[in-house]
Amino acid sequence: MNGDRGAATVLSAALSMALLALLWFVLQLGAVTIARHHAEGAADLAALAAAAYAPHGQQLACERANQVATGMRVEIAECRMDGWDARVEVRAGLPAFVLGGQRVGARARAGPTEE
Repeated sequence: MNGDRGAATVLSAALSMALLALLWFVLQLGAVTIARHHAEGAADLAALAAAAYAPHGQQLACERANQVATGMRVEIAECRMDGWDARVEVRAGLPAFVLGGQRVGARARAGPTEE
């Protein structure tokens, strides 16, 4: 009977550490997912802004897309006009607590529909 002393304490400590590791993983995954959704929304809005200014030329359209992206705290990685279609790619930063410190990206396209 004396050989079982402390076994429950060690087991509960190990399970607590496993639970903390799982929670940390879920927090990391959630932060990356939220950043990705933010980047996708910013790319959509920047592409719509660029498409609205398409008749004024690529430079003005991409300047407008950059203003929208800056307002949403992302940066434009690429902006180009393909006829009346605007194609925008953005990069958004991850929170400081996310391991790796990389950036997430998203692409969007906006323009008139074809009939």
